[in-house]
Amino acid sequence: MRTKHALAIVFVAAFAVTAAAAPASPTHAKVMLRATSLGQVLADARGRTLYLFEADRSAKSACYGKCAAAWPPYLTGASPLAGSGVKQGLLRTAKRSDGRLQVVYGGHPLYFFSGDVRSRSLKGEGIEHFGGGWYAVSAAGKKIEPAASGGTTTTPPPDQGGGGYGGGYGP
Repeated sequence: MRTKHALAIVFVAAFAVTAAAAPASPTHAKVMLRATSLGQVLADARGRTLYLFEADRSAKSACYGKCAAAWPPYLTGASPLAGSGVKQGLLRTAKRSDGRLQVVYGGHPLYFFSGDVRSRSLKGEGIEHFGGGWYAVSAAGKKIEPAASGGTTTTPPPDQGGGGYGGGYGP
């Protein structure tokens, strides 16, 4: 009897820790424009840069597992909202394989980069990672590429299943 009771406590505790580790999606995610060294880019309401992934097709995410640990999808609980300069008509959602809704802008599912530890960071810009390029997104819904001279392309962190990314971003 004690064994069953102890197992039940362990199960409940593990479930509580898992639930606490996964923050809830905002009811209505907001997409804003933020000034950066690349110009105006899409960001969430906290100023975190949003990226597109060139491997995505037809507004469907190709980023799951280790990819989503490094590049957390921008999730929402309902239709996303457009901030100043963002076109509401380009905003929609796409259902991920787990049933959650990901914010899509101009046909591109949006992501954070876990290596961006501050708002307005652009450490994910131009990275080739998980089979495609990652780019900040303009108000027109297009990728923003750094100027040919000087550029901001960075080397991706090692593929360690999300370990060592430390950005604290997530759904």
